[in-house]
Amino acid sequence: MSEANKNNTTLDKTGLHGDFMELNLGPQHPSTHGVLRIKLKLDGEIIVDAEPVIGYLHTGVEKECETRTYLQNFTLINRLDYLSGPAEEQAYAQAVEQLMHIEVPERAQVIRLILLELSRIASHLVWVGTSALELNMSSVFMYAFAEREKILDIFEEVSGARMFPTYWRIGGLLRDVPDDFETQVRKFLKGFPSLWKDLDALLTNNYVWNERLRGIAIIDEKTCYEYGCTGPVIRGAGVPYDIRKVYPYLNYQDYKFDIPTYKEADSYARYLVRMDEFHESISLIEQALNKLKPGPVLIDDRKIALPPRSELPRSMEAVIHQFKLVSEGLHPPSGELYRAVESARGELGYYLVSDASNRPYRIRVRSPSFTHVEVLKKVMVGLSLPDVIVAIASIDPILGDVDR
Repeated sequence: MSEANKNNTTLDKTGLHGDFMELNLGPQHPSTHGVLRIKLKLDGEIIVDAEPVIGYLHTGVEKECETRTYLQNFTLINRLDYLSGPAEEQAYAQAVEQLMHIEVPERAQVIRLILLELSRIASHLVWVGTSALELNMSSVFMYAFAEREKILDIFEEVSGARMFPTYWRIGGLLRDVPDDFETQVRKFLKGFPSLWKDLDALLTNNYVWNERLRGIAIIDEKTCYEYGCTGPVIRGAGVPYDIRKVYPYLNYQDYKFDIPTYKEADSYARYLVRMDEFHESISLIEQALNKLKPGPVLIDDRKIALPPRSELPRSMEAVIHQFKLVSEGLHPPSGELYRAVESARGELGYYLVSDASNRPYRIRVRSPSFTHVEVLKKVMVGLSLPDVIVAIASIDPILGDVDR
């Protein structure tokens, strides 16, 4: 089809006529969600065509994982979705653990769940803060980030790092949580409802917020199926799809929680989904704290898990196992599988292929942000130029998760 015919077809869809202007939005961090470029074709201020262009943040993490041991890869994968590091670690770790038929200790599973839900809250706080900031509501940003700092403080106390915990290990966790972990988490849970009420009062019935989000960037159920959208995007279209319910991990099936859904399928519906998910995550953390019992946090197998540091000064066998695991690493049996978790953005899955060596033969990440960026080319047509920022923000993409 000639360029002229393409233009006419596009015009027929929008009902607009006139001269086109081509505009490059980005790649200098449009909407503050990463290095994304969108080639826009405009008729006045109305979007006639949109083409997302990715690759400006390409790191080659998937290929790099094939050159490092299974333990070393935790450092790399943490930086894909850099707002949901624990979700990346859980998805990767559980793939390796299933391949090796490893049963993670109960206490480690409960701690993992708590940290995953805290990470989900922290990620949604970043989303609501930056999304409001893009519409010139700076106070929401400050409220949200002040609360997020409390979660990062907990991560730092547990692992020594704030954004990239690298706290997961094959078969469990790096070490047990500090003695005051439960106290700090309960303190956060007690104070969070007040912050939620502030956010709700600032945004939910705010005239500007409603005018800018309602009816914008509609991603309906059919479109979600076409593009593979998950997370708040598909739940905002009325589909209660959540990996924690459909394919439970970490014993999520033993917890009581709902899957918030709205049928409007617009940016405002996705906002409401995330606001409701705050409540569900708080409930899950409270349930997990009540299940937290004393016990090991790492499998007791010296061919899989590093020995405690306290054993190294007095046990030559422990030193040998330490040396072998750090220098050579694990040797999972040959095989391949796919395991997924529900990250803050949707289905995050790892396809792992092992050839029985100490390095993965192949790792392929199924990231939610990749499909969500692709769907923008469909939902942006017909929007005005200022709505583009709202559309990008509403799907909450992380470009490190896209350019792997």
